[in-house]
Amino acid sequence: MTEPRADRSRGFVGREDELALLDRALQDARTSRGGTVCVTGEPGIGKTRLVGEAITLAREAGMTVLKGRCIATGPAVPYRSLTEALLSLARAGGAPPADALGPYLPVLGRLVPEWAIGDVCDRSPIVLAEAVVRLAAACGRERGCLLVIDDLHDADPETLAVLEYLAANLALLPVAVVATLRDTPGAAHSLADTLAQRGEAGLLRLGRLGAAQVHALTANCLGCPPDELPVAVSDRVLADSSGIPFTAAELIRGMRAEGRLVRTEGRWRLVGTSRAAIPFTLVRAVEQRAERLGPQTLRLLSAAAVLGRSFPLSVARRCAVPDDHEPAVSLRSAVVDGLLVPDDERGPDWYAFEHPLTQEALLDRLTPADRAELAARAVAAMNELDPSLPGTWCLLAARLHGQAGDRRTAAVRYLEVARRALAGHGPGTAIAALHEARSALGPVDGSDIHLPDDAVPEGVRRELLETLLLALADDGRLDRATEVAQQLRRADVEADPGRRVELHVRLAWAAQVAGQWDVGLEQVRAARELLPEGAGARDTAGIDVVEAYLVVSTAEQGRIGRSEQLARRAIEGAEQRGDHALACQAWYAMGFATRGRSLAESDRCFRRTLRTAAESRQVSWYNHGLIGLGSNAWLAEADLDGLHHAHQEAMRTGCVSLAHNVGAMLALDAVLRADFDRAAALLDGSRAETERLQLHSVSRYALMVGAVAAAHRARRPQLRVALARFRTSGGNESREAPLVLGLAELFCALLEEDHEQAAELAARLAAAVPPDEENYFHLAGSHGLVLLLSVLAGRADWAEVERITASQAGRMRWNRQFVGLARAVLYGREGRPAEAVAACRAAQADAVIFPTARHLGLRLVADAAGADGWGAVRDWLTEAETYFHHSGADAVAAACRSRLRSLGAPVGQRRTGTDRIPAELVALGVTLREYDVFCLLVERVGNKAVAARLQISPRTVEKHVASLIGKTNSATRAQLCDFVADFLAAR
Repeated sequence: MTEPRADRSRGFVGREDELALLDRALQDARTSRGGTVCVTGEPGIGKTRLVGEAITLAREAGMTVLKGRCIATGPAVPYRSLTEALLSLARAGGAPPADALGPYLPVLGRLVPEWAIGDVCDRSPIVLAEAVVRLAAACGRERGCLLVIDDLHDADPETLAVLEYLAANLALLPVAVVATLRDTPGAAHSLADTLAQRGEAGLLRLGRLGAAQVHALTANCLGCPPDELPVAVSDRVLADSSGIPFTAAELIRGMRAEGRLVRTEGRWRLVGTSRAAIPFTLVRAVEQRAERLGPQTLRLLSAAAVLGRSFPLSVARRCAVPDDHEPAVSLRSAVVDGLLVPDDERGPDWYAFEHPLTQEALLDRLTPADRAELAARAVAAMNELDPSLPGTWCLLAARLHGQAGDRRTAAVRYLEVARRALAGHGPGTAIAALHEARSALGPVDGSDIHLPDDAVPEGVRRELLETLLLALADDGRLDRATEVAQQLRRADVEADPGRRVELHVRLAWAAQVAGQWDVGLEQVRAARELLPEGAGARDTAGIDVVEAYLVVSTAEQGRIGRSEQLARRAIEGAEQRGDHALACQAWYAMGFATRGRSLAESDRCFRRTLRTAAESRQVSWYNHGLIGLGSNAWLAEADLDGLHHAHQEAMRTGCVSLAHNVGAMLALDAVLRADFDRAAALLDGSRAETERLQLHSVSRYALMVGAVAAAHRARRPQLRVALARFRTSGGNESREAPLVLGLAELFCALLEEDHEQAAELAARLAAAVPPDEENYFHLAGSHGLVLLLSVLAGRADWAEVERITASQAGRMRWNRQFVGLARAVLYGREGRPAEAVAACRAAQADAVIFPTARHLGLRLVADAAGADGWGAVRDWLTEAETYFHHSGADAVAAACRSRLRSLGAPVGQRRTGTDRIPAELVALGVTLREYDVFCLLVERVGNKAVAARLQISPRTVEKHVASLIGKTNSATRAQLCDFVADFLAAR
């Protein structure tokens, strides 16, 4: 490993070991072993200076450097430091790598407007964090990327959340993240400690300098070799600075200016042996330094200190030196002396103190009265320059009004800061601003805002609480939001009922997103209680549409019809209001609710969603409409064109979560078509990403698809693992549960020829999803496979078949293949072979794209067809046996061979397939038939059950079990079963 070069020490001393550690992190990033380092320490200890050296190393190594700084103005604009970091790339002419970013490029348009593609669709903070990860990785794919976030202790909550996500996901990427923060309690410090405890970040704590380091630093500041500097000089610096580098540098500067440190005969020496009568303080040192620049410059610096470390020069000038005819001279003096530096990242009017301790020292020298006067003049100047108070100005104005004693205006400004943050999808920043308002404007009492009666007007107090409620709801902190709602209701009984209804509706939506259906419906009930008597659709529209989404997730009888009824009324109200977003929500809910009854009507609703969204430029709902139409086309005829188009559009517009949703649906289609490689590629390519993005519903759907894939390949061990993962994710209570029961468990039982278990599963599915009740689980089996099994068992007749045939779900292509076979069986029983053959032929035409289902269906009806004298039973069984043999579904393949033998058809022995036996068992001498028995023993079933599944005699099974006991060194059958379970679980 290469250590930092020797010439790096010139101008930088005392932190060689720390710089070497950062250099190692940079080298690791260049070899795709990314990581995060948090540099912590007290003010003035040299954090930014150290990281500046690391930036130089990175640039010399050819790395891309992205740098952003959090500002002491506070949480006014979400993601501000990240925006600054990305803008540095944009300003340098670095175009975002669109090929590597895919759908995440439009997401980054939230931070860099030049990269936006219309309105942003996916506003999830986790999706934005993933976008930053991908951008940094793409920028670093050749020589690595360094992302620096300076002054993290001043970060907004959203930036902290992104940093946490970055730290957790850099291990295999060419990205190093370095953040600096003060070693003081706060959210940033807690995050750094948490990341270190998880092993996701390194903590580099900078301590104070020792005697040798201060000696080297002093020599460096004085421009002489360390061996020519008297130790007495550095000892004095060490004693007065306590080893803090910034304080030491200020002390040396002050000692030279005051004549206490002079150079004579080429050597530096102290003048006088006693220390100054007034002990050295940083405040005094900075004050003396500023005073030497003249009174006008001192006033400018004092005004700037009130504004913050970074400040607009135009404001500082107006409130500090209104009569200064040469303001540029004062500014130039401060810049030349190193007190101020241009803040190029924020614009030509912005300057910053070279070090935050300089600003703090200048602020400390002011009396409370001085601060209040300067604060009042500053806000007056800000309002004169730009009454809209853009960006961070609004929060700065709120603070200045508070310092000037104008709490009423301060409250209004804080409220505006929070509202802007919410509009910018930064609920955490909004909450932080409102909590600051609480601390600045009134006493702290509990967890919410409590202000004395004379602090702010009642209307402003109410709006502060309402905005806090909305921010908490948007941030997913539903319990806290509900508490604030109760507090607001108790404290403000005279509030406008319409406004209170809106708040309950927002809470209901938050509950719907969080999956807390009961909580959401409680909020709906509370909102309805506030409606005036005789309220019409216009008044109830907002309540109706959220209830339409909530009710379908309950176990309420007739919930689909109730959802449709609510959506219809919401559409009427939305049109009366002229509310396009509400109309899109309602039309989409209506399309979903009518799908089970009429795909044509559902299509009309989704087209209205599309049209309304296009007219009002609502990208997210436009994509929802496309997905709705694509899903309907797939359900109707397995037509994929619409879904492919929806997927491409979601990717193009940055609707990442919707794109993953469609991708999971395409994976299910691939499984049903027996294209398992394509399904695996789709699932494997998105699994880790959906888990990182916390797309829980998509992840659960993908787990369902994985279970169906294992089942359709008759791979019971893999199915068992997939089912466990699905249930661990809460799958048993999810919408996907019936699909797992029917498409996975029932299907696998049939492929294993376990008809007893299949009958039990079919009964459970029929009870869970009755075919006579509208539901969302159209392909689970109640309208297809279960019907066929019921007909074969004599439990269903023509009335049931016709009823399902007439239903919309029964006319969907996946279900039609089974419904057609059920009709064929009934025709055959009635002695109508021609109609039976025609119905079977139609079913096979529907099933041609679903080969596993096609051959399984023909295997199921073969006995009935043979008994009733219709159909090419031998051909069906021969084709099915060949298909299932090659696909590894041995039990059903064996059943086909057994049935062919009973029909007198010649059947050859199948001894191929030994490649399916794991190498460990081959080494033990396990044969193919023994391996078939081996796999079934994991279920600890008896010889008769195994024999029935493999179409062999129980005595043969007993021989194979005995042989396996010997080959595996098991003492008993029970031990053999344990061995089988452990072996298969490990695979």
